[in-house]
Amino acid sequence: MKLVTYMTSESKISVGSVCDDRVVDLVRASSGRLPADMRAILEQGTPALDLAREISAAAVEGYPLESFNLLAPILNPSKIIAIGLNYMDHCREQGHEPPKTPKVFTKFTTAIVGPGATIRWDPQLTKQVDYEAELAVVIGQTARRVSEADAMDYVAGYTICNDVSARDLQFSDGQWVRGKSLDTFCPLGPWLVTPDEIPNPHDLSIRCTVNEQVLQDSNTCELIFNIPTLVEFCSRAFTLLPGDVIITGTPNGVGVFRDPPVFLTDGDTVTVEVGSIGSLTNICAEEDNA
Repeated sequence: MKLVTYMTSESKISVGSVCDDRVVDLVRASSGRLPADMRAILEQGTPALDLAREISAAAVEGYPLESFNLLAPILNPSKIIAIGLNYMDHCREQGHEPPKTPKVFTKFTTAIVGPGATIRWDPQLTKQVDYEAELAVVIGQTARRVSEADAMDYVAGYTICNDVSARDLQFSDGQWVRGKSLDTFCPLGPWLVTPDEIPNPHDLSIRCTVNEQVLQDSNTCELIFNIPTLVEFCSRAFTLLPGDVIITGTPNGVGVFRDPPVFLTDGDTVTVEVGSIGSLTNICAEEDNA
C-alpha cells in the first residue's frame, strides 16, 4: 500500500492511498474514521492501517495522481534520526574505515518539504550545498529497547529522503546539525510504502541525478548497519515514536568528494530514486536577499 499526504483544493491537508495511479481519499472514504494526518493514523496502529488497506482494496473511484499536490508523507515526526557513514562505498570514497557503531545525528523537523518543493538556501550563509540519496524508514509503533530480531515489526514503511547538506557549515561547525537542518534541507516522499510491498529493503537500487546526470548509483546492500540493527541501536538510547523517521545513510558519489567537487546551484533539478519506492524530485533556488 502506498500512502500519501496531500493538499486539497480547499487548502486543507489530507491523507490518501495510491491505487493504479489514482488517489483514494481515505478520510472521506472512511467517513472520518481515519484522521487527515499520517502520524495520527500510525498512532492508531494496526486497526487504522487495516482499515486503510480495506478501503483501498474496495475502492472503485479515485482521482488522477498527477492532479494532486503531494506533500511529505510525514509532516510532523517527533524526530528525524540520521545515520552517517553507513555505506561501504561511501566510506571507501572518503578513505574512512567503516565505523564500529552507527554514527547518529539529527535533522530538525522544520527542514521537511515534499516532492516538487524548492530546496532553498541563503548564498551568504552557505556556498556548498550537497545532495545525498537515502532510504528513509518510518516507525509505526512506540519502540523502546527493541531487539534486532523484533525490530522490523516496528517499521510502518519506507519513503525517500534527500539529506541535503551545507558542507561548509557541516565541516566548519565540527558537528553536523546546523549544516543538515537548514529549512527545506529534508525533502521526503513521494509516499509511504508499507513493508508488504518491499520484501527486502536491503536490496534496493538507489540513485541521485542532478539535471539528469547520474551522480550516485548504488544499492542498499552496501549498508553497513541494516535496518534492524539501527532500530535496536537507537531504541536502546531513546524511545522511537510512531511517525519517527530514520534516514539510513547515503552511498558514494556525493558532491563534496568529487574531483572537482560538485555542489547544487540555483535552478538545478535533483532527483533521488529508490527501487520499489519511486522517485523524489526537487528544484533548487538561492534565496534573494535584495
